[in-house]
Amino acid sequence: MSNPTAEEKRAIFRAKAQEGIVKYGFIAVTIGLFGWFALTEETFRQPSTLFSMLKFTSVVAIVGLGVTFTMVVGGLDLSVGSIAGLGVTVSAMMMVIYNLTGIFSGIMVLVAGAVVGALNAVLIVWMKIPDLLATLGMMFVVMGLKLLPVEGQSVSSKMILRDGSVAPGKFTDGFLQIDRLKVWEVPLPVIIWLVLTILAWYLLTRTKYGRIMYAVGANPEAAKLSGIKIEWYRASAYVISGLFAATGGMILSSRIGQGDISAGNSLLLDAVAVALVGTSVLGAGKPNAWGTALGALLIGIVITGLTIKGFPYYAQDISKGIVLLLALVFSFTLSRKKARFVAAT
Repeated sequence: MSNPTAEEKRAIFRAKAQEGIVKYGFIAVTIGLFGWFALTEETFRQPSTLFSMLKFTSVVAIVGLGVTFTMVVGGLDLSVGSIAGLGVTVSAMMMVIYNLTGIFSGIMVLVAGAVVGALNAVLIVWMKIPDLLATLGMMFVVMGLKLLPVEGQSVSSKMILRDGSVAPGKFTDGFLQIDRLKVWEVPLPVIIWLVLTILAWYLLTRTKYGRIMYAVGANPEAAKLSGIKIEWYRASAYVISGLFAATGGMILSSRIGQGDISAGNSLLLDAVAVALVGTSVLGAGKPNAWGTALGALLIGIVITGLTIKGFPYYAQDISKGIVLLLALVFSFTLSRKKARFVAAT
């Protein structure tokens, strides 16, 4: 076998360098930004700031994990923000208006998320409506429905009900602890985020269910011909997305301590962004749980760092867009160039 020429050596070097950028570039960007903010801002490197950053990032990350499941099967759920907002309203209604326990309220929030996810599945899987259109329509329906029982007003303790009486209940102390409790100084929402990330990673990469989910997303026709009931796997992804979004809404409700009717409206774009960003981690080129978690972490680092440095609020949207575009470059442009080189050689 002849030795490679100088040109072939340069081509091999470029391919390996590009492979390294695709695989580790996004992690390097995350570490680099974290290091820069930590070195230039003393406040940023304080443990209290870091835990606060993780805590407030947790809701977006959890909702983004739900979006990840729908992306795995080749879809996308645009209703996650409204489902989270529905969770806020449902929990507040159960405790404030109906004077029920926090545990029962949490169960009802999860049931509401699963029901909306199941309705999405019916529209997409069995009625054959494109996922973007179905979940977009569901988003508007849920945003409107959650306002009906409360007549368009936020739910808070001692509010005046339609019959002129005062709401008898309030947010229970136990429910408020969902956001306020710390375990060895680690906020409970961060622990919930970590547990759900590990659960999602295990389901998607270590079980037959997860392998089939990826197969359905990659080539549904081939999966169907192999005897897989792809409809049920696709449907399950939207139910899981609804459950994750509802969980995020439950944490958000505990955080704000009232049924704010506008809560959750801004979660959609952030959740989709972190799920898309996650496709670039370690050159995966596909939705994955740890990638979504790292995507949420990076956006949290950027927003926290810019806030500490005194940047205006609108700089946050610009930074999120830059992060997303950078991730897409890693995921698609560079990885495709690498694939073309490998095919050519």
